[in-house]
Amino acid sequence: MLLPNIFGENLFDDWMNFSFPDIDKALYGKQAQHVMKTDVKETADGYEFDIDLPGYKKDEVNVQFNNGYLAIQAAKGEEKEQKDPDGQYIRRERYSGSMSRSFFVGKDIKKEEIHAKFEDGILKLSVPKKDKKEIEESQYIAIEG
Repeated sequence: MLLPNIFGENLFDDWMNFSFPDIDKALYGKQAQHVMKTDVKETADGYEFDIDLPGYKKDEVNVQFNNGYLAIQAAKGEEKEQKDPDGQYIRRERYSGSMSRSFFVGKDIKKEEIHAKFEDGILKLSVPKKDKKEIEESQYIAIEG
């Protein structure tokens, strides 16, 4: 039986998911399935990012570093016209499409210092920690109005 889907939300998700709270929806809203879930851990030498990308392959993931921002994009296409000889899907919960996320990691870091590894659907990034420069004395800016 096919379940109705209105405005990108399945009416029966909350009813059928009575044993576990829908934490992702509370954190990320309606687009929870399109967000890269990320763990960031601070170590003595830097930061480690573990980004969940289930179902994606290494060549479908792109990492860029520009002006202090680390940008991660993942794109996966699905052929809607492809027929499955074993039957048809009743429900598909795995996301296929594109998603992106970015993190500010600092302008003092060089691209060569960032290390990336993709294994078992998890993108692991290692970013070094730079010494904090002394904060300059702030100078107030007048606000008009």
